[in-house]
Amino acid sequence: MKRLIFILILTLLALAVVWPQKPGNYIPGGDLLPGNPGIHLGSFVRQGAKLGLDLQGGTQLTLQADLSQVPPDQQSSAMQGVLNVIERRVNAYGVAEPEIQQLGSDRIIVQLPGLKDTEQAKQLIGQTAKLEFKEQDATGNWVPSTGQLNGQTVALTGAFLAPGRQQVTFNGNAGLPQVAFQFNSDGATLFGQITQRLLQKPLGIFLDGQEISAPVVQAVLTDNGVITGLSLDQAKLLALQLNAGALPVPVSIQSESTVDATLGADSVHRSIVAGELALLVVVLFMLLYYRLPGLAASGALIVYALVTLAIFKLIPVTLTLAGIAGFILSVGMAVDANILIFERMKEELRSGKTIAAAIRAGEDRAWPSIRDSNTSTLITCAVLYIFGQQFGATIIMGFALVLGIGVVVSLFSAIFVTRTFLELLLSRSWAHSDRMFGMHIEATQIGGAAVPARRPAVASSRG
Repeated sequence: MKRLIFILILTLLALAVVWPQKPGNYIPGGDLLPGNPGIHLGSFVRQGAKLGLDLQGGTQLTLQADLSQVPPDQQSSAMQGVLNVIERRVNAYGVAEPEIQQLGSDRIIVQLPGLKDTEQAKQLIGQTAKLEFKEQDATGNWVPSTGQLNGQTVALTGAFLAPGRQQVTFNGNAGLPQVAFQFNSDGATLFGQITQRLLQKPLGIFLDGQEISAPVVQAVLTDNGVITGLSLDQAKLLALQLNAGALPVPVSIQSESTVDATLGADSVHRSIVAGELALLVVVLFMLLYYRLPGLAASGALIVYALVTLAIFKLIPVTLTLAGIAGFILSVGMAVDANILIFERMKEELRSGKTIAAAIRAGEDRAWPSIRDSNTSTLITCAVLYIFGQQFGATIIMGFALVLGIGVVVSLFSAIFVTRTFLELLLSRSWAHSDRMFGMHIEATQIGGAAVPARRPAVASSRG
């Protein structure tokens, strides 16, 4: 009874987690049912399933980092720095649930759901965002502006900006957008020396080697200033990049692609229909062929589907079209262990054992096959995931991850849940029949004469 209560509580919790925001999209006639408001537990928030780029639509970029100038022992930390800067930029921009991960030793894949403008994505991510301040020499060429800091000559760059203090403001007279920046203490010292030297002279502001503004210095400044000559979008992007920091190494766009959200929505709908049909067909097969054990296995299969989807949502696992295919495949694989146990159980029943003894013997004899087959599947999933991670095949990674989780949960449902449901059914008198197990005890030959085989003694397997 305790096991049954645990399964019921687990199933209800899983159902509460996976219940959709719009039931009508998944359940026929579900438009009248209330939607799921999402999970909100402090900082832990889950609104809905996390969909991949192929289902939600958006932009994907593959970046190549130039590590040629970085010592081998510092390349790993340099790549981590690139990941951190890109993540800060994307999060500040407001892209919902981005995917940013390293591929191999020098590549990064960035998925931006909902962002369709590839040029905007490239500006957001690909620019190094190296801010420099320059002045003109005697020949009119721009050279780095320098000052004295701790007895050394130091060039003023964006590295001296105060983290997170750059923001978009508007010129009080003309109302034009500008970026207000603020230096830390060292930057303020350098900026004061430079502006004092450049009174009534232009101070060039360069981003990634391109001049964006060259205002004439009107007064000595120390810890703050403004960058003008920008459109509103340019000002927002520049403030975001400066707050996130410059990329520690140059990166280039290796490949780019966009996915239409309409195609993704259609794929989600078709995948859901396919999954529902697959579950229905498997349940019908188990009921028709295995009867009572099939009924228990079908109930366990429903529990399996709810628990697995709840895990996907809570982690969260990014569901791609290939990942959904992996889940649908795992639905069929989830009954493999049950089939092995049931066939072994039939053999034990034919030998004259009680139902309780047949269930125990069937599980014991089937376990080595179940263990080995699922272990080999998990090894395959691990190989596929590692391969996808090294070569940037995110579709393969999604398929392997979803299938691997499904295999692990299927072991729990096939052995623990199915047995609990079967014991519950066997507590009913109508279940005590060999026909309820999809078989008929045939006559056996003893000494050349056909005699009826002993019907298996019926015993409750509760406990």
